[in-house]
Amino acid sequence: MRVTLIVFVVAVSCAGVWAQVTDEQKPDWAYAVAPAPPPGGAGPGGGGRGGRGAPDPTPRTLPGSRFQFTPAQVRNNFDPADWFPEDHPAMPDIVAHGRAPAVKACAFCHMPNGKGRPENAPVAGLQKDYIVRQLQEFKTGARKTAEPRKPNDMGQITATMTDEEMETAAAYFASMPWTPWIRVVETEAVKKTRIAGQMFHLVEDGTTEPIGSRIVEAPEDEAAEQLRSPRAGFVAYVPVGAIKRGEALATTGARKVIACTACHGSDLRGLGPVPALAGRSPSYLARQINDFRQGTRQGVWAPLMVPVANALSASDLVDIFAYTASRQP
Repeated sequence: MRVTLIVFVVAVSCAGVWAQVTDEQKPDWAYAVAPAPPPGGAGPGGGGRGGRGAPDPTPRTLPGSRFQFTPAQVRNNFDPADWFPEDHPAMPDIVAHGRAPAVKACAFCHMPNGKGRPENAPVAGLQKDYIVRQLQEFKTGARKTAEPRKPNDMGQITATMTDEEMETAAAYFASMPWTPWIRVVETEAVKKTRIAGQMFHLVEDGTTEPIGSRIVEAPEDEAAEQLRSPRAGFVAYVPVGAIKRGEALATTGARKVIACTACHGSDLRGLGPVPALAGRSPSYLARQINDFRQGTRQGVWAPLMVPVANALSASDLVDIFAYTASRQP
C-alpha cells in the first residue's frame, strides 16, 4: 500500500510538472476567448441575446460599396452581407448561403474573399486538395481545437457536409490568390484590449500597456470590422526585434527545429500541398502549433509537425509568426 501511495504521488507530481510545461508553451495571446458566464446565466443581462436587446434595423453603408445592410443582415449565418461582389468570383451556393440548419455559409466566417479573421482560418489561395483534406479531417474528428472554451464550429459544420459541397467550397477559395491583409508593427507598448466575437479589440481610452512576449492582432478599422468589411484588414502588434528573431527561426531553424522554409517554400508561400504562411494570421497559425502539440490535430501532416511544435517555446511562436505575418504573400 505504501508503494502504491508513492507511485500515486510521483504520478500526480509528474502530471503537474507536465501541465506546467504545456501551459508555458501555450500561446495564450492567440486565444481571444471570453471567460465562461456565471453558472445558470447567459452573460450580462441574461437571455438569448446576452443583454444586447433587439436587432438594430438601421441600414448601414461602407465606403465604396453600392449596397446597404442592417447589422442583422451582416451577421446572418446563412446569407451574410456581400459588400463588394466585384472583388471575388461568383460564390457557389454552399459558400454564399450554406445549407440550413447545420451548415453555415462559408462566407460568413471566412468572408467572401476567403481571408477570414483572427478567430478562423485564412483559406484563400490554399491548394484545393489541401482544403478538402482539412474539411474531411474536421468531419472525422482528426482535427479539432485544443482549447475547450473555443467552439468546435468546423466539426459541427462538416458533420453533414457532402463531398460535393466540400469540393465546391474548396475550389472557390483556392481560385483566389492571397493578397496583403495584415499590417505588422513592432512596438514596445500597445493599447489595452477587450474580447468580443473571439477577437481582440483595442480599447480607445488613451492608455497603453507593455506588449511583453505576445502578438496583439486586432482590426485595422474597428467601425468597418463591425460591419465585416472585406477590405478593412488587420494589424498585428509584435515585440521590437521579433521579426528579425523570427526570420532566423523560420529560415534556418536556429539549431532548434527544421526551418519553416524547408517545407513551406523559400518564400513561405506554400509548396505543393504544404500550406502558405506568408502574410497570414499569426493568431491562427500559433493555435495550430498548439493543436499539434496537444494532439488534437492528428491528420495526414501531423506526424511531421508534432516534433516541430514540441520544440518551440511560447516566445519562439511570437517571433516566428511575427516574421511570417510580415512577409509579402
